[in-house]
Amino acid sequence: MPRRKTLKERIEDRIARRAGDTVFLTREFAPLGGEDQVLRALRKLVADGRLVRLGYGVYGRAIKSRLSGSPMLYSPSGFHGAAREALDKLGVKWEPTEAERAYNEGRSTQVPVNPVVRVKGRFSRHLRYGNAELVLER
Repeated sequence: MPRRKTLKERIEDRIARRAGDTVFLTREFAPLGGEDQVLRALRKLVADGRLVRLGYGVYGRAIKSRLSGSPMLYSPSGFHGAAREALDKLGVKWEPTEAERAYNEGRSTQVPVNPVVRVKGRFSRHLRYGNAELVLER
């Protein structure tokens, strides 16, 4: 008789099946178990280096750094892209800032360095990874 998978293993399987996603919300794993159990399993995955925590109920896919061996956010477009994906999954309406639009349209040569988005509506969570934090404009 095969052994039943633990909640942590089932969450890992669900993450592996979603190869295109780099950000996961706690509520995506709610059907797998109770809230406390899911949060405990996600904390274990963060401790194991499989996920990184970006904010309240927001986790990012992690890979092991070749240099230091510590887990780092795996996102082709970096923290900025992961934060935008998180905003989309949370259902927050946002748009690029004026400085980013000017750069993309060729009206400016200054490259926006800090991740900043203009949020439409109410949103008060903090999304951060390491030293980078998503700055919200109203």
